[in-house]
Amino acid sequence: MIAFNPRSTWTIYRNEVQRALRTAGQSILAPVLTTSLYFVVFGSAIGSHMDQSVVGMNYAAFIVPGLLMLTLLSESTQNASFGIYMPRFTGAIYELLSAPVGVAETLLGFVGAAATKSLVLAAIILTVSRFFVDYSIAHPVYVLLFIILISASFSLFGFIIGIWADSFDKLGAIPMLFLMPLTFLGGTFYSVDNLAEPWRSVAMANPVVYLVNGLRWCFYGTSDFPIGLSLGIACGFVALCVLVIARIFATGWRIRT
Repeated sequence: MIAFNPRSTWTIYRNEVQRALRTAGQSILAPVLTTSLYFVVFGSAIGSHMDQSVVGMNYAAFIVPGLLMLTLLSESTQNASFGIYMPRFTGAIYELLSAPVGVAETLLGFVGAAATKSLVLAAIILTVSRFFVDYSIAHPVYVLLFIILISASFSLFGFIIGIWADSFDKLGAIPMLFLMPLTFLGGTFYSVDNLAEPWRSVAMANPVVYLVNGLRWCFYGTSDFPIGLSLGIACGFVALCVLVIARIFATGWRIRT
């Protein structure tokens, strides 16, 4: 059994963070620009004509948690999936597998770097949002904890995708074809309570709905669902991802391909 080596974790983490910095224009500026455009289109153009009674507050402020969640989910998943896929694609994974590096060091290095980048993006987006709307944060500690939890959970999910994918097409398929639609239909721009049946029941089957509402409660103290339910789903997703990754490393499935 390989003893845990923090230096190995730090080396992987540092290399992944440096890779993100080398592509800062794409990995940092692009999500911030996209979020700003959402504020212009939805917050200003559409929100200015919307009755505040529909969401119970200024519409631009209402969509801040949803837009933040949209960025966290997509960026965390993409960062982690690309981070582990590239060593497999280039063959560098064999050097990692032959080195005295355990599963814990590998996972903490790749997932930690992806989550760190997502946290930096979250801080930048919250700062930029101030230029568009004067939002408030009712529970700042819970906001921080919830953002860390979501970043970590979807970085783990992205790590699984990066191991599963055997082509660049598959690498982007899950985030674009499944995760992005679930986020847009997860209450990012509207309250689930305003949906008529059967769409409300359909929306409640979407797990992202509970994550968006959980973050919205952290901001404004109001949500369509109890915060405990949102936290339970987020923690359950983390546990599921960890179990899947443990199984992958135990069997060596697709890691060496």
